[in-house]
Amino acid sequence: MSELTSNDRQHGLDHLRAAAITLVLFFHYQVYYGVPTWLEGFSRFGWTGVDLFFVLSGYLIADKLFRERSSSGTIKLKRFYLSRSLRILPAYAAVLALYFSVPGLQEGRGLQPLWKFVSFTQNLNIDMYRNSFSHAWSLCVEEHFYILLPLILCALYASKTCHRAWSVFMGLFLAGALLRYGLWQWLVEGSVGREQASAAIKHIYYPSYTRLDGLLVGVGIATLMNYRPQIAAKILAYGNLLVVLAIALLFACAWLFNHGAGAAKAVLLYPAVSIAYGFMVFAALSPTCVLSRIRMTATALLASQAYCVYLIHKITNHLVNTQLADLTSMNNQQLFLASLIAAMLGGLFLHLTIEKPILVLRNKFLMKQ
Repeated sequence: MSELTSNDRQHGLDHLRAAAITLVLFFHYQVYYGVPTWLEGFSRFGWTGVDLFFVLSGYLIADKLFRERSSSGTIKLKRFYLSRSLRILPAYAAVLALYFSVPGLQEGRGLQPLWKFVSFTQNLNIDMYRNSFSHAWSLCVEEHFYILLPLILCALYASKTCHRAWSVFMGLFLAGALLRYGLWQWLVEGSVGREQASAAIKHIYYPSYTRLDGLLVGVGIATLMNYRPQIAAKILAYGNLLVVLAIALLFACAWLFNHGAGAAKAVLLYPAVSIAYGFMVFAALSPTCVLSRIRMTATALLASQAYCVYLIHKITNHLVNTQLADLTSMNNQQLFLASLIAAMLGGLFLHLTIEKPILVLRNKFLMKQ
């Protein structure tokens, strides 16, 4: 989950990043404990917050690589991988150590083997029973993306076929839809009820090779911004309209999620959600859009700590709903609010003690290179 830089156009992306982590917090809380009734409809669709993160990451990482190639004539793979590792691994390792060293912090029924978390393969053939720290699946998807995208771009640049990049990424986008359909027919269709839902989550929702839609949409936005600026400028002129289109498409996706047939959801839902959030990201980049014109300290702070909040929130949810609930007479709504506050405080602590100091050292080191 990429960090945001501090240039003038990032306010809109801060809002989206804050919205993404809020969606995830609401969704996971509903799954485990149940949100207040008035939030149920919104929270059920909160799983799409991860897809918004994917679109943001796809855009930010591709944009960074494109700019580096334009300015230096090359993509410095060693520098990129070192930068990404120091961004992602320290906080992740700290939370992973908590999960494995203090069993009482586990919110689920146990952990998958340590090697799957260390190798970022936890989302492949995932054990649906041992579901503690299951939200690390999205970090696996992003790690696979971080590894592969620079290599694909280097290959395209080296072979002087970068003009075919659109066909490569569109091919991957369509291949994902076809693969999800095939997996649905092969591994999901024959089951029913909870067994079918579990199979769909295991074979379609979690694996990296079925969840590239959002990342590819983000890469597409970065490609337009860097290599087709005239087209991008025409789109950016309609920033507020893009917000309206995004919201309308998200409502359509919510209807498909609640009423669509299984195979149709498997094929169409993820790309449709990703395109909707792609509209939203494009809108956030528009200097005339309400998203980029409004500055909010709260969303900027939440955006800067979203990764740490994402890592720690299931632990803090678990502690609030076990330890704090046993010590107090809080009702469900009070526990929900306390859990949100605890997740923010936990994320802030992780950010200040591990993430931020490592990033400061990383930036100083990379400046000397």
